[in-house]
Amino acid sequence: MTNSSLTRPLAVVTGASNGIGYELARQFAQKGFDLLVTATGASINEAAQAFKQFGANVETVQADLATYEGVETLYSKIRSMGRPVEAIAINAGVGVGGEFSHETELNDELNLINLNVVSSVHLAKRVVKDMVDRGKGRVLFTSSIAALMPGPFEAVYAASKAFIHSFAEGLRNELKHTGVTVTSLMPGPTDTNFFHRAGMDDTRVGANKKDDPAEVAKQGFEALMTGKDSIVAGSPMTKLQGNMSKVLPDTLNAELHRQLTEPS
Repeated sequence: MTNSSLTRPLAVVTGASNGIGYELARQFAQKGFDLLVTATGASINEAAQAFKQFGANVETVQADLATYEGVETLYSKIRSMGRPVEAIAINAGVGVGGEFSHETELNDELNLINLNVVSSVHLAKRVVKDMVDRGKGRVLFTSSIAALMPGPFEAVYAASKAFIHSFAEGLRNELKHTGVTVTSLMPGPTDTNFFHRAGMDDTRVGANKKDDPAEVAKQGFEALMTGKDSIVAGSPMTKLQGNMSKVLPDTLNAELHRQLTEPS
Protein backbone atom coordinates (compact mmCIF):
# COMPACT_ATOMS: atom_id res chain seq x y z
CA MET A 1 0.00 0.00 0.00
CA THR A 2 1.41 3.36 -1.03
CA ASN A 3 1.51 6.54 1.04
CA SER A 4 -1.11 7.98 -1.32
CA SER A 5 -3.57 5.18 -0.59
CA LEU A 6 -3.21 5.94 3.13
CA THR A 7 -4.03 9.64 2.76
CA ARG A 8 -6.07 10.15 -0.42
CA PRO A 9 -9.71 9.02 -0.51
CA LEU A 10 -10.87 6.78 -3.36
CA ALA A 11 -13.39 7.81 -6.01
CA VAL A 12 -14.94 5.61 -8.70
CA VAL A 13 -16.06 7.14 -12.00
CA THR A 14 -17.83 5.23 -14.77
CA GLY A 15 -17.74 6.34 -18.40
CA ALA A 16 -14.53 8.21 -17.65
CA SER A 17 -12.72 8.00 -20.99
CA ASN A 18 -14.31 11.16 -22.44
CA GLY A 19 -16.93 13.84 -22.00
CA ILE A 20 -18.45 14.63 -18.63
CA GLY A 21 -17.10 11.43 -17.08
CA TYR A 22 -13.54 12.33 -18.03
CA GLU A 23 -13.96 15.79 -16.55
CA LEU A 24 -15.51 14.41 -13.37
CA ALA A 25 -12.53 12.09 -12.93
CA ARG A 26 -10.20 15.02 -13.51
CA GLN A 27 -12.03 17.00 -10.82
CA PHE A 28 -11.56 14.18 -8.33
CA ALA A 29 -7.88 13.81 -9.19
CA GLN A 30 -7.26 17.55 -8.89
CA LYS A 31 -9.02 17.66 -5.53
CA GLY A 32 -6.89 14.94 -3.93
CA PHE A 33 -8.65 11.67 -4.73
CA ASP A 34 -7.23 8.42 -6.01
CA LEU A 35 -9.30 6.92 -8.80
CA LEU A 36 -10.81 3.75 -10.15
CA VAL A 37 -12.11 4.62 -13.63
CA THR A 38 -13.92 2.51 -16.17
CA ALA A 39 -15.12 2.59 -19.76
CA THR A 40 -15.86 0.09 -22.50
CA GLY A 41 -12.85 0.82 -24.71
CA ALA A 42 -9.09 0.80 -24.26
CA SER A 43 -9.05 4.62 -24.32
CA ILE A 44 -9.67 4.51 -20.57
CA ASN A 45 -6.00 3.66 -20.15
CA GLU A 46 -4.97 6.83 -21.99
CA ALA A 47 -7.32 8.88 -19.83
CA ALA A 48 -5.78 7.35 -16.71
CA GLN A 49 -2.38 8.74 -17.66
CA ALA A 50 -3.84 12.25 -17.71
CA PHE A 51 -5.36 11.81 -14.25
CA LYS A 52 -2.07 10.60 -12.82
CA GLN A 53 -0.53 14.00 -13.61
CA PHE A 54 -2.43 15.37 -10.58
CA GLY A 55 -0.72 12.95 -8.21
CA ALA A 56 -3.51 10.38 -8.14
CA ASN A 57 -3.05 6.65 -8.07
CA VAL A 58 -5.32 5.45 -10.88
CA GLU A 59 -6.67 1.96 -11.52
CA THR A 60 -8.67 1.12 -14.64
CA VAL A 61 -11.32 -1.42 -15.59
CA GLN A 62 -12.31 -2.01 -19.20
CA ALA A 63 -15.84 -3.41 -19.06
CA ASP A 64 -19.20 -3.10 -20.78
CA LEU A 65 -21.52 -1.93 -18.01
CA ALA A 66 -24.55 -2.59 -20.20
CA THR A 67 -24.07 -6.24 -19.20
CA TYR A 68 -24.52 -7.86 -15.80
CA GLU A 69 -21.03 -9.32 -16.04
CA GLY A 70 -19.52 -5.91 -16.76
CA VAL A 71 -20.94 -4.39 -13.58
CA GLU A 72 -19.84 -7.39 -11.53
CA THR A 73 -16.34 -7.10 -13.00
CA LEU A 74 -16.15 -3.48 -11.86
CA TYR A 75 -17.47 -4.27 -8.40
CA SER A 76 -15.02 -7.16 -8.04
CA LYS A 77 -12.21 -4.71 -8.78
CA ILE A 78 -13.57 -2.30 -6.16
CA ARG A 79 -13.62 -5.06 -3.57
CA SER A 80 -10.15 -6.30 -4.49
CA MET A 81 -8.64 -2.87 -3.84
CA GLY A 82 -9.39 -3.23 -0.14
CA ARG A 83 -10.20 0.47 0.21
CA PRO A 84 -13.48 2.20 1.06
CA VAL A 85 -15.14 4.13 -1.74
CA GLU A 86 -15.50 7.70 -0.53
CA ALA A 87 -17.36 8.82 -3.67
CA ILE A 88 -18.75 7.26 -6.82
CA ALA A 89 -19.92 9.00 -9.99
CA ILE A 90 -22.32 6.66 -11.78
CA ASN A 91 -22.04 8.47 -15.07
CA ALA A 92 -21.82 5.99 -17.97
CA GLY A 93 -24.65 6.43 -20.43
CA VAL A 94 -25.63 6.55 -24.08
CA GLY A 95 -28.29 8.21 -26.23
CA VAL A 96 -30.39 7.10 -29.19
CA GLY A 97 -32.00 9.73 -31.39
CA GLY A 98 -34.66 9.35 -34.04
CA GLU A 99 -38.34 8.62 -34.57
CA PHE A 100 -39.29 5.65 -32.37
CA SER A 101 -41.67 3.73 -34.63
CA HIS A 102 -39.47 3.45 -37.74
CA GLU A 103 -36.04 5.07 -37.38
CA THR A 104 -34.49 3.62 -34.26
CA GLU A 105 -33.41 0.04 -33.58
CA LEU A 106 -34.87 -1.97 -30.72
CA ASN A 107 -31.49 -3.46 -29.81
CA ASP A 108 -30.01 0.04 -29.49
CA GLU A 109 -32.81 1.13 -27.18
CA LEU A 110 -32.60 -1.99 -25.03
CA ASN A 111 -28.85 -1.45 -24.75
CA LEU A 112 -29.56 2.15 -23.69
CA ILE A 113 -31.90 0.94 -20.94
CA ASN A 114 -29.36 -1.64 -19.81
CA LEU A 115 -26.58 0.95 -19.56
CA ASN A 116 -28.44 4.05 -18.40
CA VAL A 117 -30.90 2.39 -16.04
CA VAL A 118 -30.12 -1.24 -15.21
CA SER A 119 -26.38 -0.81 -14.68
CA SER A 120 -26.94 2.29 -12.52
CA VAL A 121 -29.28 0.39 -10.22
CA HIS A 122 -27.00 -2.67 -10.22
CA LEU A 123 -23.84 -0.76 -9.35
CA ALA A 124 -25.61 1.38 -6.75
CA LYS A 125 -27.01 -1.76 -5.14
CA ARG A 126 -23.49 -3.08 -4.64
CA VAL A 127 -21.69 0.11 -3.60
CA VAL A 128 -24.35 1.88 -1.53
CA LYS A 129 -24.68 -1.07 0.84
CA ASP A 130 -20.96 -0.86 1.59
CA MET A 131 -21.23 2.90 2.15
CA VAL A 132 -24.19 2.54 4.52
CA ASP A 133 -22.43 -0.20 6.48
CA ARG A 134 -19.47 2.16 6.83
CA GLY A 135 -21.67 5.17 7.62
CA LYS A 136 -20.05 7.40 5.02
CA GLY A 137 -20.06 8.03 1.27
CA ARG A 138 -21.14 10.23 -1.63
CA VAL A 139 -23.01 9.10 -4.75
CA LEU A 140 -23.40 11.17 -7.92
CA PHE A 141 -25.78 10.03 -10.66
CA THR A 142 -25.53 11.71 -14.05
CA SER A 143 -29.11 12.35 -15.08
CA SER A 144 -29.98 15.11 -17.56
CA ILE A 145 -32.11 18.17 -18.00
CA ALA A 146 -34.06 15.83 -20.30
CA ALA A 147 -35.36 14.19 -17.12
CA LEU A 148 -37.58 17.23 -16.60
CA MET A 149 -39.52 16.91 -19.86
CA PRO A 150 -40.86 14.32 -22.30
CA GLY A 151 -38.32 13.75 -25.06
CA PRO A 152 -39.74 13.25 -28.54
CA PHE A 153 -37.14 11.84 -30.98
CA GLU A 154 -35.12 10.62 -28.01
CA ALA A 155 -38.06 9.22 -26.06
CA VAL A 156 -36.28 6.25 -24.50
CA TYR A 157 -33.24 8.33 -23.52
CA ALA A 158 -35.31 11.04 -21.82
CA ALA A 159 -37.32 8.40 -19.97
CA SER A 160 -34.11 6.73 -18.79
CA LYS A 161 -32.83 10.00 -17.36
CA ALA A 162 -36.17 10.69 -15.68
CA PHE A 163 -35.80 7.29 -14.01
CA ILE A 164 -32.28 8.11 -12.82
CA HIS A 165 -33.32 11.47 -11.38
CA SER A 166 -36.30 9.95 -9.55
CA PHE A 167 -34.18 7.04 -8.33
CA ALA A 168 -31.51 9.41 -7.02
CA GLU A 169 -34.03 11.59 -5.18
CA GLY A 170 -35.82 8.61 -3.65
CA LEU A 171 -32.57 6.96 -2.59
CA ARG A 172 -31.32 10.22 -1.11
CA ASN A 173 -34.35 10.45 1.17
CA GLU A 174 -34.00 6.80 2.16
CA LEU A 175 -30.39 7.35 3.19
CA LYS A 176 -30.77 10.71 4.94
CA HIS A 177 -29.79 9.37 8.36
CA THR A 178 -26.98 7.05 7.20
CA GLY A 179 -24.10 9.42 6.45
CA VAL A 180 -24.43 8.71 2.70
CA THR A 181 -25.49 11.52 0.36
CA VAL A 182 -26.91 11.22 -3.15
CA THR A 183 -26.76 13.94 -5.80
CA SER A 184 -28.42 14.07 -9.23
CA LEU A 185 -26.36 15.87 -11.88
CA MET A 186 -28.56 17.27 -14.65
CA PRO A 187 -26.56 18.70 -17.56
CA GLY A 188 -28.06 20.37 -20.57
CA PRO A 189 -26.65 19.88 -24.08
CA THR A 190 -22.91 19.49 -23.55
CA ASP A 191 -20.02 19.59 -26.00
CA THR A 192 -19.17 15.87 -26.09
CA ASN A 193 -19.52 13.10 -28.68
CA PHE A 194 -22.95 12.23 -27.25
CA PHE A 195 -25.02 13.70 -30.07
CA HIS A 196 -22.87 12.20 -32.81
CA ARG A 197 -23.06 8.74 -31.21
CA ALA A 198 -26.82 9.15 -30.80
CA GLY A 199 -27.23 9.92 -34.52
CA MET A 200 -28.40 13.48 -33.84
CA ASP A 201 -26.01 15.52 -35.97
CA ASP A 202 -28.95 16.67 -38.14
CA THR A 203 -30.94 18.17 -35.28
CA ARG A 204 -30.97 21.70 -33.87
CA VAL A 205 -29.58 20.52 -30.56
CA GLY A 206 -26.87 18.59 -32.36
CA ALA A 207 -25.82 21.65 -34.37
CA ASN A 208 -26.25 24.36 -31.72
CA LYS A 209 -23.61 25.63 -29.31
CA LYS A 210 -23.27 23.48 -26.22
CA ASP A 211 -22.00 23.75 -22.66
CA ASP A 212 -18.40 23.07 -21.65
CA PRO A 213 -18.10 19.58 -20.10
CA ALA A 214 -15.36 20.81 -17.77
CA GLU A 215 -17.72 23.43 -16.31
CA VAL A 216 -20.57 20.92 -16.04
CA ALA A 217 -18.29 18.51 -14.17
CA LYS A 218 -16.98 21.26 -11.88
CA GLN A 219 -20.50 22.24 -10.89
CA GLY A 220 -21.46 18.60 -10.42
CA PHE A 221 -18.41 17.88 -8.28
CA GLU A 222 -19.06 20.90 -6.08
CA ALA A 223 -22.71 19.88 -5.65
CA LEU A 224 -21.64 16.37 -4.67
CA MET A 225 -19.08 17.57 -2.13
CA THR A 226 -21.52 20.01 -0.52
CA GLY A 227 -24.23 17.35 -0.34
CA LYS A 228 -26.78 18.99 -2.64
CA ASP A 229 -29.70 16.87 -3.78
CA SER A 230 -29.51 17.91 -7.43
CA ILE A 231 -28.07 20.50 -9.78
CA VAL A 232 -28.94 21.68 -13.27
CA ALA A 233 -25.38 22.17 -14.46
CA GLY A 234 -24.00 24.25 -17.30
CA SER A 235 -24.54 27.73 -18.66
CA PRO A 236 -27.03 30.30 -17.31
CA MET A 237 -29.23 29.50 -20.32
CA THR A 238 -29.28 25.81 -19.38
CA LYS A 239 -30.21 26.67 -15.79
CA LEU A 240 -33.01 28.92 -17.05
CA GLN A 241 -34.29 26.15 -19.31
CA GLY A 242 -34.25 23.73 -16.39
CA ASN A 243 -36.21 26.10 -14.17
CA MET A 244 -38.76 26.72 -16.92
CA SER A 245 -39.20 23.00 -17.54
CA LYS A 246 -40.17 22.48 -13.91
CA VAL A 247 -43.23 24.74 -14.21
CA LEU A 248 -44.38 24.27 -17.82
CA PRO A 249 -46.95 21.54 -18.64
CA ASP A 250 -45.59 18.34 -20.16
CA THR A 251 -47.39 18.96 -23.45
CA LEU A 252 -45.57 22.25 -23.94
CA ASN A 253 -42.25 20.83 -22.71
CA ALA A 254 -42.58 18.01 -25.24
CA GLU A 255 -43.24 20.45 -28.08
CA LEU A 256 -40.24 22.60 -27.12
CA HIS A 257 -38.08 19.50 -26.90
CA ARG A 258 -39.28 18.37 -30.32
CA GLN A 259 -38.06 21.61 -31.87
CA LEU A 260 -34.54 20.72 -30.74
CA THR A 261 -34.46 16.99 -31.46
CA GLU A 262 -36.56 16.41 -34.59
CA PRO A 263 -34.29 15.40 -37.50
CA SER A 264 -34.11 17.97 -40.26
